[in-house]
Amino acid sequence: MNTMMLLEMAESGFGSRVAVQNGPDRLTYSELFGAASAAAGKLRASNAQKMAVLDVNSLAVPIGLFASGCAGIPFVPLNYRLTGDELERLIARIAPCYLVAEPERVSGLADLPGTTVVSREEFVASARSAGPDSAEWPMDAEDIAVLLFTSGTTGEPKAAVLRHRHLVSYIFGSVEFGSADETDAALVSVPPYHVAGVASILSSVYAGRRIVQLPAFSPGEWIDLARSERITNAMVVPTMLVRIIDALDGTGSTALADLRALSYGGARMPLPVIEKAMTLMPNTGFTNAYGLTETSSTITVLSPDDHRAAAASDDWTVRRRLGSVGRALPSIEVEIRDEDGTVLGPGERGEIFVRGEQISGEYLGAGSRIGADGWFQTRDGGWLDADGYLFIEGRIDDVIVRGGENISPGEVEEVILEDEAVADCAVVGVPDEQWGEAIVAVVVVHEGRTVTPEEIQERVRQRLRSSRMPARVEFRDELPYNETGKLLRRKVRADLVAGAGFAAASAAGGVAGAR
Repeated sequence: MNTMMLLEMAESGFGSRVAVQNGPDRLTYSELFGAASAAAGKLRASNAQKMAVLDVNSLAVPIGLFASGCAGIPFVPLNYRLTGDELERLIARIAPCYLVAEPERVSGLADLPGTTVVSREEFVASARSAGPDSAEWPMDAEDIAVLLFTSGTTGEPKAAVLRHRHLVSYIFGSVEFGSADETDAALVSVPPYHVAGVASILSSVYAGRRIVQLPAFSPGEWIDLARSERITNAMVVPTMLVRIIDALDGTGSTALADLRALSYGGARMPLPVIEKAMTLMPNTGFTNAYGLTETSSTITVLSPDDHRAAAASDDWTVRRRLGSVGRALPSIEVEIRDEDGTVLGPGERGEIFVRGEQISGEYLGAGSRIGADGWFQTRDGGWLDADGYLFIEGRIDDVIVRGGENISPGEVEEVILEDEAVADCAVVGVPDEQWGEAIVAVVVVHEGRTVTPEEIQERVRQRLRSSRMPARVEFRDELPYNETGKLLRRKVRADLVAGAGFAAASAAGGVAGAR
């Protein structure tokens, strides 16, 4: 197994099709195969042990991904939003490496020890002009294919290890070879350093789909490109979808005519957002895909049929599935366990454990976190319904401990988001003298709507119980998210703790401001 094998199959099956395009520039599958092979020769000659790309979506990304596989070294896409010092520390950890960077960053990185730095343009031009390298690529499934650095919210980023067998197993288990029509096109706008960026390239190549790159996301450019290129497939994170539907709604548009399939994932999707999206794009099939970097992307899917069935149902147990991440892929097993490791039944909240061939659960220099029985502890909290639909409630580390009782933020957020006036919310725990932690809800209200803290508190009290009612409700214009759509709950908590009077207010059941 090797990721380059996927491209070789595509080149043999539909070599003349356009594989990837960025603006007017494009490569057919045969050209991409040749460029990757040629670039692999450069990598071998450099004696680099890893290949890194510091770039937005560009032709250098797919060429580099497959060239790395062909050369037998890991591909390491780096976060171009990091500061200079942060980048230098990461690059030092992967040296000796061959680094492809945006042109304006080359000079600033050129003197880093153990690093060969070339510009994006130089790398792509050289790969396209040189002849294919004749050396055979390695086929050891245990070789490292990709290293992805985590966000590092609690310290230095960890490098998640994805071996060739993990990525190829994911593709074989979720994509049918050559299943795309020659006119199909996938719009890729997620950053290349996100696991979804890697997965979108591999899955589109194996399906034979044309990849259309958007270097940097904006809703207007995304919509314009989707229309002009007659995009049939796309993947976004929830924050992107919010901005897309706002832009569509604002222009009076009712549909993107060619968009047949839109998947979303990476963070919680508020129920009103997906309901509005389905109304604005009635001919689009929506898929919610849940996965982690450590699981080689998607492990559960809420299919288009699931979306439609849930939206049309009068049964709350079915309708609420719009807020789920669906059911496990056929190759994946999912369990919910308590703190003692006991497997829980339907409706019982605990930690999500997963098992399957595509699961890596490994970090560079730290070994594997997969247990002897093959199960991986995700550190995500959630529960399964009676039919196997998985509901995510956030990170286990975010659980609020109030008076010795564990309270899931997601459980409270779900109830608050049912209020039609609420656009977004985050529930966190803050230090409290009496209870250890007090529950605080930070709420974003739809423009033109109003809701009071007391109304939010009463809604939670009635649907759950008084111990889960926020002691305090605050309002903000927006919540902090990272570029891949994950709520920065730690930032919310830190900002609240930095405020005044929390211990006194929570003990008194205080509220802050109404909207």
